[in-house]
Amino acid sequence: MEITWSDFEKVEMRVGTILSAEPFLKARKAAYILHIDFGEYGIRKSSAQITDLYSTEDLIGKQCIAVCNFPPKQIAYLMSECLVLGVVGEEKGVVLLSPEQSVKNGSRIA
Repeated sequence: MEITWSDFEKVEMRVGTILSAEPFLKARKAAYILHIDFGEYGIRKSSAQITDLYSTEDLIGKQCIAVCNFPPKQIAYLMSECLVLGVVGEEKGVVLLSPEQSVKNGSRIA
């Protein structure tokens, strides 16, 4: 299905730095609870199924890209406030999308 340019412009993808990561024990599939700093857009929580390739220690300080303008979504007891983006591997787990160089938290993806 094709989308229009105006459809794409509505998706607000921003860069944030992961401040903390912990196992999400109540999730149906293995996941982490992430707290991500989006600069002037605040710190947001998200559930991310990225346990196959990342430990909680690997994630602290890592920048990632997330969709920030979805409405919050209840996942078990967590209210997820953004959708972390990644590449779904065929054999391995999800690889986080992140900028090649460090950028300002909250920067918009265009």
